[in-house]
Amino acid sequence: MVAADFLQDPRVQGWLDGVEPAWTLLTFESLLALRHEPSAVQSAIQIANDLSVGEIAGSPVARNTLILLGQAIERVGLPLTATGNLSRATVAEVCKLIEWPDYDQADAFRLNKVINEPDFLPLHVVRQLAQAATLVRVQRGKLVATPLGKSILSDAKRGSLLAVLFHLAFWRMDLSYFGRGLLGSWPQADAGVVLWSLSVCANDWQSAEKLTRLCTIPEAAMFSETWEAKILRPLLWFGLLEHRTEKVPSGRFGEHYFYRKAELFDRLLAFDVQVDLSQGARH
Repeated sequence: MVAADFLQDPRVQGWLDGVEPAWTLLTFESLLALRHEPSAVQSAIQIANDLSVGEIAGSPVARNTLILLGQAIERVGLPLTATGNLSRATVAEVCKLIEWPDYDQADAFRLNKVINEPDFLPLHVVRQLAQAATLVRVQRGKLVATPLGKSILSDAKRGSLLAVLFHLAFWRMDLSYFGRGLLGSWPQADAGVVLWSLSVCANDWQSAEKLTRLCTIPEAAMFSETWEAKILRPLLWFGLLEHRTEKVPSGRFGEHYFYRKAELFDRLLAFDVQVDLSQGARH
């Protein structure tokens, strides 16, 4: 068993609550390989860069990035505030164009008379990713499309858009920025381990809590609480997971979240790893 001593810790066993993590099936070499960023020489994780136009449209992140690029080109730049955010007028217009999974605009905006860019999470996520990917840049008080951003709108280049954004989000950016900083960057340092584990565990509906136990390597700070891996929600945004909710039976408020792989998951991601078949199935 991989990391046997770690799994014998009573705190870890208590948190797992009888769940056998999928990553314990991996050979030690494969586990280490998945903890490295994908690259030309590190091929344990492969990200497809030849998606069809329809497949790109199936990803909320990619689809809305194209909308942002289109608006930046059509308006010859989107005005920015002194703090560097998109202007309120721009946010008000663009929010009419953006659709986002598990996001109720009316509910999110109910307590805000005016909407700043950081208040509208979908736009803020897309803008941060597009800028990190150098698809847009700040120029003379506006957010403008770069030559790369303009070229990505062509059918020939569009197929690589999701791969670029996904790589940036999971290995170059801090996902805790979009998750209120809970538990710091956990479990992003093990993004590859989580993604492979989901590839074998999330074929059918599973609760967020169970998927977190199946797919993540826990840290001490989480043993006293029930945490949902912050990677699950971004995967929903990217179109790699589907989700449904159920009301908590014991109260008027609150919901249980369930996730499973979307078709795009196995289309975008492939893995070259070895498992220790002597351990047997655990999930």
